[in-house]
Amino acid sequence: MAGGSLHPVGVSRERAQQYQGRVTLYVVVACIIGAVGGSIFGYDIGISGGVTSMDPFLEKFFPVVYRKKHENTQQSDDYCKYNNQGLAMFTSSLYIAGLIASLFASPMTRKYGRRASIISGGVSFIIGASLNAGAVNLAMLIIGRIMLGIGIGFGNQAVPLYLSELAPPKLRGGLNMLFQLATTLGIFTANMVNYGTQNITPWGWRLSLGLAAVPALLMTIGGIFLPETPNSLIERGHLEKGRAILEKTRGTKHVDAEYEDMLDASALANAIEHPFRNILERRNRPQLVMAICLSMFQILTGINSILFYAPVLFGTLGFGSNASLYSSVLTGAVLVLSTVVSIATVDRWGRRPLFFGGGILMISCQVAVGIILSVKFGGNKQLSKGFSALVVTVICLFVAGFGWSWGSLGWTVPSEIFPLETRSAGQAITVSVNLLFTFAIAQAFLSLLCTFKYGIFLFFAGWICIMTVFVYFFLPETKGVPIEEMIFQWRKHWFWKNIVPPVDEGAQTLKQPDL
Repeated sequence: MAGGSLHPVGVSRERAQQYQGRVTLYVVVACIIGAVGGSIFGYDIGISGGVTSMDPFLEKFFPVVYRKKHENTQQSDDYCKYNNQGLAMFTSSLYIAGLIASLFASPMTRKYGRRASIISGGVSFIIGASLNAGAVNLAMLIIGRIMLGIGIGFGNQAVPLYLSELAPPKLRGGLNMLFQLATTLGIFTANMVNYGTQNITPWGWRLSLGLAAVPALLMTIGGIFLPETPNSLIERGHLEKGRAILEKTRGTKHVDAEYEDMLDASALANAIEHPFRNILERRNRPQLVMAICLSMFQILTGINSILFYAPVLFGTLGFGSNASLYSSVLTGAVLVLSTVVSIATVDRWGRRPLFFGGGILMISCQVAVGIILSVKFGGNKQLSKGFSALVVTVICLFVAGFGWSWGSLGWTVPSEIFPLETRSAGQAITVSVNLLFTFAIAQAFLSLLCTFKYGIFLFFAGWICIMTVFVYFFLPETKGVPIEEMIFQWRKHWFWKNIVPPVDEGAQTLKQPDL
């Protein structure tokens, strides 16, 4: 049985050169529509900070924050204007709901298919957007956020898998990053919406929150009409339908080699009854560590704090309301462009160089902002126009460094290192850890800003130093490595080769669930 368990992986590598087909309009359109699921995540990240800087919203739901925002007394601490746990809970409640939902989404995605999770996520997000737009009290607002979180949990679990499985093998890396591109476009769109609704008094915030239903509606309709992936259909026993979809997406009937690989891979995946238990075995230890650490580190760069609270942050620094939202639009645009740079270079330069370049740039920018604020801001001092422009410029450079490194690779690398039998469980862990730390930082950021003041930027700079060193020592280069051969990267690595068992022992590990 051990040899049989490993056999599909070997056959898949040998048949890869026999794959036939072309890039069809059908598969490109399907992937673009499917990637809309990433935009709901991005839209919420962008919309939250803008709404929490709008006076009518604060006056209705957070009057204490509203009064502190407009205080001009010497006793008022500029860094603490927005420090309110209720306001932080409005932002972060979504992410703890998403964390829990992603754990339920994993078995649902495996049992009922990727489309089922995409549709469920879309419907939940529409309900949440409707509740938020019509909210009359804080409880209704938080319940709406929880429904949004459930939608994001299902969407982030299913969409990356859908894109990876439907895409032709040669385009899988780029189409994986389509999810992150959709996320950044969602952030940019949200910033543009906030910039347009800020002067619509008193219901502009309702429009901003309610428009979240638009990408969710597209996601839901797309889930209804998009094809299921051949991998999911074959895994669930629909062999003829799976082959028919495969032929349509590849534009040819000569798909025998790829179809046989899917049959073998599905047989291997179905042999594993408990993926979450299997993922804890020694042979999966490096992948598990990377999924946890890369997802955690992505949030500890501090990027979500800047994107969540960009208008609030710029408002704290003395920018006017219009200027702060305009600065947020600018950072959103930079994030989109830097993600495009990552897509264009990731398979040419590799993952590690992008991590290193982005890390060095982000460290420099966080330290620079911290120094500027320590010298020029706080107490009775306000930033001059020149230094305000400098802060925005440096923050944009930070966002650019994140966009081409941790922004894209924080999702891409975990999705490409797991073997098929634990890929769904690995994705669930990646999403859960990401949302857990997103929740923690979102909930704590305003208090940290109040406590650390300019030191908050040095705090995140320290974490970026740690994660850059971690990548240097523990992450092997995965550029151009077939996903079926990824295990050999760990066996060659100076550290992980002492953890990952040899081939024969790994075969015995796979055999155990069948006993």
